[in-house]
Amino acid sequence: MNDSNNCSWPGKDELMIAYHNNEWGVPLHDDRKLFEFMVLDAFQAGLSWKIVLYKRENFRRAFDNFDVQKIGLYSEEKIQMLMQDASIVRNQAKIRATVANAKAFMQIQIEYKTFDRYIWKFTQGKTIINHPVFSSDIPAKSAESDAMSKDLLSRGFKFVGSTICYAFMQAAGIVNDHLEGCLFK
Repeated sequence: MNDSNNCSWPGKDELMIAYHNNEWGVPLHDDRKLFEFMVLDAFQAGLSWKIVLYKRENFRRAFDNFDVQKIGLYSEEKIQMLMQDASIVRNQAKIRATVANAKAFMQIQIEYKTFDRYIWKFTQGKTIINHPVFSSDIPAKSAESDAMSKDLLSRGFKFVGSTICYAFMQAAGIVNDHLEGCLFK
């Protein structure tokens, strides 16, 4: 059950509360999990996070547990199979973006040794801890997400606008936007 001293956005939904309590805003340094959130946040564009969260296990299955090396090799046949998978969000542009992003992700891993090392450079390796009092105080983007978006786009990533990057930063704990007084701040 959601405590009245916590953020209100999870509502009374147990899966949303578990995500809020255990993952959102928690610093993440595992490349596979970082790619997972990058994919999920891209698929969330235009949808609610709740929809994507409820399909998360299906995404893991469909996208080979977010193994970038496997995804980067997906054939047209595999893409068409994913388009027929009703258990995920069947958006062709987002599915194709996931394949392109896997390839770009691997290039960053080659250049920086890990994607983690690259992505955290936008905040100098530190979590930005904001102090919102109300949900309406939480921004949709920031100077850091603008810079991240611009750099990712220049490297061939798709579906990485500043708003998506900001949501990714929250998911990966690069930004902590828990409300003041939230037990998980």
